[in-house]
Amino acid sequence: MLVFFGCGSVAAAVLTGAQVGIFQVAIVWGLGIATAIHLTGSLSGAHLNPAVTLSLAAAGRLPLRRAPGYVLMQLLGAFCASAVLYALFSGPLREFEAVHHLTRGAPGSEASAMVFGEYFPNPAWHAAAGVPELVTPGAAFLAEAFGTAVLVLVILCVTDPRNRSNPGPLTAATIGLTITMLISLLGPLTMAGFNPARDFAPRLFSALAGWGGLAFRFNGSGWLVVYIVAPLAGGQAGALAYRLFFKPGYGSESAS
Repeated sequence: MLVFFGCGSVAAAVLTGAQVGIFQVAIVWGLGIATAIHLTGSLSGAHLNPAVTLSLAAAGRLPLRRAPGYVLMQLLGAFCASAVLYALFSGPLREFEAVHHLTRGAPGSEASAMVFGEYFPNPAWHAAAGVPELVTPGAAFLAEAFGTAVLVLVILCVTDPRNRSNPGPLTAATIGLTITMLISLLGPLTMAGFNPARDFAPRLFSALAGWGGLAFRFNGSGWLVVYIVAPLAGGQAGALAYRLFFKPGYGSESAS
């Protein structure tokens, strides 16, 4: 659900112009995540993200032995959603490549590959600005790590039952809108993934669907360092901030 609505909003924006501006893409992402949380929250906790799963384990809310199963299903779900999107948008994708004279897998085809995997700088911005050096690997790493830290901190805080300010029935909407805000701010830089499964599985699908090595070559090791390592590290940072500064206060006399 997360990848279908999220990557689907990117596909609709890039290939058909259905969304105008990054906020319209971001709000569809946020609503998609909120929907997925409502559908799966009572079944699995609706982690939807390996960084969230491992952060919940670090916060003591999930036995670590259960994490591999969650991550495997997150990757599988993201891959299947990518296949569905490819089937739905194959026509507009071919037309987009023809109009922009793109050869799938050749330099420049990241402009269409971004429907699936993520690249920095955002290829839509890159095409307009022509200045890829404005987003260095270090800046991209920081954006993904910091964004994931904020997301995980919000998730842990709003789902803590001792937090008297938790949004209750609006928890899913709060998490979804947090994603919307983060994408609106950081999307122009790195496409704002904050989720290793959301990036790796669609990226792998795109490699198999014709983009080949470009999917893993465009940013060098960035596919690993920026889109997998950074979110995992950021998630742990967010969990640490929760444990040090928020969790103790929620359980204190002053908070009750």
